[in-house]
Amino acid sequence: MITSRTLSEVLNAGLNGNPDAAISDITHDSRHAGPGTVFVAIRGTTLDAHRFIEDVMRRGAVGIISELDAPADFRGVWLKVENARIAMAQAASVIYGEPSKKLSLVGVTGTNGKTTTTYLCNAIAEAAGLKTAMLTTVEYRVNGISQPAVRTTPEATDTNKFLFEAVKQGCKFAAMEASSQAIDLHRCDFLQFRVAIFTNLTQDHLDYHGTMENYFLAKKRLFDGSIGTKPQAAVINIDDEWGRLLADDLRKNNVQVVTTAQDREADFTAVNPEVSISKGTAFTIKWKGGEAMISSPLIGKPHIYNILSAAAATQFCGIDFDSVIRAVAQCKGAPGRFEPVATNRDFAVFVDYAHTDDALANTLQTARKLAKGRIITVFGCGGDRDRGKRAPMGKAAGLGSDFVIITSDNPRTEDPLKIISEIEAGIKQTNTQYKVISDRRNAIYEAIRIAKSGDIVIIAGKGHETYQIIGDQKFHFDDREIAAEALRNI
Repeated sequence: MITSRTLSEVLNAGLNGNPDAAISDITHDSRHAGPGTVFVAIRGTTLDAHRFIEDVMRRGAVGIISELDAPADFRGVWLKVENARIAMAQAASVIYGEPSKKLSLVGVTGTNGKTTTTYLCNAIAEAAGLKTAMLTTVEYRVNGISQPAVRTTPEATDTNKFLFEAVKQGCKFAAMEASSQAIDLHRCDFLQFRVAIFTNLTQDHLDYHGTMENYFLAKKRLFDGSIGTKPQAAVINIDDEWGRLLADDLRKNNVQVVTTAQDREADFTAVNPEVSISKGTAFTIKWKGGEAMISSPLIGKPHIYNILSAAAATQFCGIDFDSVIRAVAQCKGAPGRFEPVATNRDFAVFVDYAHTDDALANTLQTARKLAKGRIITVFGCGGDRDRGKRAPMGKAAGLGSDFVIITSDNPRTEDPLKIISEIEAGIKQTNTQYKVISDRRNAIYEAIRIAKSGDIVIIAGKGHETYQIIGDQKFHFDDREIAAEALRNI
């Protein structure tokens, strides 16, 4: 049970009204307001939640947290704060009893690999016999009970409520993705991370952050105390140039740094990797405590980085390495990450979430090492999102493939053919043969129709997603289902 708090206990802020009013819940969603609730009125880019104040008070809410002065006719408790999002995170942590401090909480940030690394951390903790919880792009899971994810990193109210439930269920370990936008929007503020993981940094979300430097600085806030607390340890991939910069900065600020790498010496290093379609990935992991052979059904060099990060983080959380070996040998990772589509054909089909040029290049490099024939790639780019990565993704596809079919991803409100033309600017730099088929279903069918013995078909960009957004409409669409359908029908 949540212990009721008074408003004066929750926030030391500009308070109009009864400071001893009892509260037992907090929300930013007016639909969830009710007796005992304090409502945080967020002014977003498209919606100002102040318009719902009358409604939430009718529902029995105790009061309002806002950056604005209370209206002259307002009857209730009003807390005026400098930043509503920071106040919401702080209040949520207090109201839910600071649940992050009662867990070994691992936060994972980076452009690529967040979801798989989170799944691996969770699997290792489960192998050690712990009850676990995880928040990912794909699902939110507490003690084995799952629900579909709404967003990569929920608002601070939802995250603290989730972690409170995890503690209530007896969980001792939790892992969560921390996106750069979520960090920037203070959704991770006042969470106590036992370990924070940095996977890598490549171009993405520049429509939001503007520059790579701003993107990096947003990620860095998870590690340097800007969110209110520092993690006890930072696990950092130093094969990544931004990772090396982060590690150097954190050491100067007295944060314990644990490094991972494949191409240089690190605290956790992978050597002698072997990758195959039938057997997955095997390598030797070396660390200060010894070395061990790792075998995983996950395919490709990028997953080695994910395994290294998860192994290092869980070791710092006190989990034995035998649990790492057992879990990694069984964990299939997150859906839609180089996920094979079952087929009895003499060529292979994989669905992958790669939606940046670096991620796509890594996926295609993995495929190249496995293919006996050609690499056929189907991909597009999302609309109303970072336009600057479209040409680089086209170039990456051209450099890594023998044939490319450019198609639609989630065009949203943009013209799909306009998006495709911006991708074409990149692929034309490579002289690789390509075809434009804007209908994604038809594009997948065509890739499978032309595949021959030894080829690998890569369907990239959407991964686990089960929808396509065209205009303002969301339609059911699953690359894995369409590929399986095409394999049956062609």
